[in-house]
Amino acid sequence: MAALALVVAAVVVLTTTLVLPFMARFQTPDYPGPGRDTAVVTVTKGDTNLAIGNTLVEQGVVASVKAFNEALQKQGGGKFIQPGQYQLKKEMKASDALSAMLDTTTNAVQYAAISQNARQSEVFDVLAKATNIPVDEFQALAKNPRQFGLPAKAPNLEGYLRPGEYRFPLNSKPKDIIAQMVNNTKKTLTDMGVTDPGEQFRLLTIASIIEAEAGEADYAKVSGAIYNRLSPDNKETGGRIDSDATVSYGLNRRSYELTIAEKQDASNKYNTFANPGLPIGPIGSPGTKSIDAAKNPAKVPYYYWVTVNLDTGETRYATTLAEHQRNVQLYTAWCSQNPGRCK
Repeated sequence: MAALALVVAAVVVLTTTLVLPFMARFQTPDYPGPGRDTAVVTVTKGDTNLAIGNTLVEQGVVASVKAFNEALQKQGGGKFIQPGQYQLKKEMKASDALSAMLDTTTNAVQYAAISQNARQSEVFDVLAKATNIPVDEFQALAKNPRQFGLPAKAPNLEGYLRPGEYRFPLNSKPKDIIAQMVNNTKKTLTDMGVTDPGEQFRLLTIASIIEAEAGEADYAKVSGAIYNRLSPDNKETGGRIDSDATVSYGLNRRSYELTIAEKQDASNKYNTFANPGLPIGPIGSPGTKSIDAAKNPAKVPYYYWVTVNLDTGETRYATTLAEHQRNVQLYTAWCSQNPGRCK
């Protein structure tokens, strides 16, 4: 019996030290699942199955490309993984990860990041790239802003395309995408206690100018200066905002180098030098902080502002044109010392 026990022990040792490791060399590395935490995997147009497998391994979703490929062979059924973003988990069983990626109704999304103060045209370019929907389909929707509940005075969707990160389901319709962004903007305003559509439009217009004219630290002060200019009692600027950013928007360019003729052109409905009051609409997609500043301007005595250092954002304020001109000289000097920065 003792001899038999020794033989059994020897077999166990040999199996553990030699046979099992040898057999493991032929097994496909795979996690048991179901996974943990969250991993967002991006599949871009043109990615091969190998590229997708490598991405999954790099992000810790599956244990090996081989396991992913074997799952494709068994359950792929000739289907293709669509471009988009997939909300998965780390350390998933390869077959489960594949099933999730093939289930485009719940797991696949198209990612679009909309930056603050982006113009409508820039937003549409981002959306078109993210969704593969032709940009002209978004442009066509913008021609009828009333279908999204905007006030009659809104010339387009500008200002209502809420900035932020979006993950749209695959096969989303362009109208649904726009509606989601517009509704997000309305919700932001409603949460601030602003429910009247006309007042929402006014605040978005002011907020978009604030963002174009100032850094975040100066939002409230610039807002206060704008309200001073809009005041009926304003004898300093005659009700004009005098914003370079609005003129540039009306010219469809991003530049603060404006000619005298361009500033005097009243036919540009966004020209706040030639036309008193607000322009005919927003000039970008404002974020929450600038909207809040438009709603709650700082009480300041200023009518003028100018950023005199584009690196630090240092902004100088003035109550008279003479003071302002001295501040503008500081800006001009900075531009001379930093060629090409002030275009």
